[in-house]
Formats: sequence, structure tokens, C-alpha cells
Amino acid sequence: MQNNWLILTLVGEDHPGIVANVTRVLFAVGAELGEAAMMRLGNQFAIMMMVRSAGSPEDVIGLLESTRMAFDLKLHVDETDATLHQAREPDVLVTVHGADRAGIVAEVTAALVESGFNILDLRSDVGGTMAAPIYIMQIEGEARRGINAIEAAIAALGAQGLSVRITPIDTVRG
Repeated sequence: MQNNWLILTLVGEDHPGIVANVTRVLFAVGAELGEAAMMRLGNQFAIMMMVRSAGSPEDVIGLLESTRMAFDLKLHVDETDATLHQAREPDVLVTVHGADRAGIVAEVTAALVESGFNILDLRSDVGGTMAAPIYIMQIEGEARRGINAIEAAIAALGAQGLSVRITPIDTVRG
């Protein structure tokens, strides 16, 4: 079977019905949906998904045009050679908390990559109050050189006012 997967990215102001409309259109033309990530970011909603058998990137853009216009979405489509069931399981969760300031993500991710850590998923949010915002980040990934290497690489982050916790993830396979 040909590997004609596309990666669709849609972004726009959050409204009920975006996911239902996008997936209804794709289902109606017999498209196969693969891995997907859909989430609210601020007041925006973002969708990233793998789709197969919906035609060329131009065909998919045409199929989704009425939905794109109805919800005022930005749509981007790329061809990919990705395949399903190639997901890698994270073995470590890194949680970071600290006073919100510019550069936290760059500093933490630079330290992690130095330790051989491979980021598989990164989610962040801002909590606290307007007067005292706290940046919160959760990063799942692979500790390719072990947890000790991560601990050594992030040790200096504590001196910058960041609280970093490393938690092994025990993946249960059934």
C-alpha cells in the first residue's frame, strides 16, 4: 500500500464544532485519520493530524475550504513519509515551575538536549496571578543517557529560580 500521508495543520479562534466539521468532511471522502493532536492555546484552537487517501494537498485544501471559511481557520497541508504505529514511548517526565520570564523554554530545552534527552511532547501554561505569573512546563521524552545525565544537565537551572522535577515513566504494555 502506498504511503500517501498528509499532515494537516489548522489554527483559528476556538469555537464549538471545529473538530466535528473537519473530521466529518474527511470521513465523507473516505480519508483515513492517523495520529492527531488537538488543543486550545489561549483563545485559539489548533489541530495537527495525519490524513491518508484524501487526495493531494491541493485536493484537501479544496475539501476543507468551506469549513476553513466558516470557522476562519488557517490551513496548511504537507506531504509526509510518516507512517502509523511508529510512536516512541516516553520514559521520563520533566516538570518545570518558575517565575514567568523570557527564555525559560530555550534554557530548559538546551539543557535537556545536552543530556541526550529527546523531547516527544512539551506542554506549557502560565499560572499564578497577573502580578506574579508562574510558568509551568511538562516535557515527556526519552532519557537516552539516563536520568543521571538529565539531573547533571539541569542542575544549574535551580540557581535561576526554576524548580525542575524528573519522574521516570513506567509504560505498561498490554
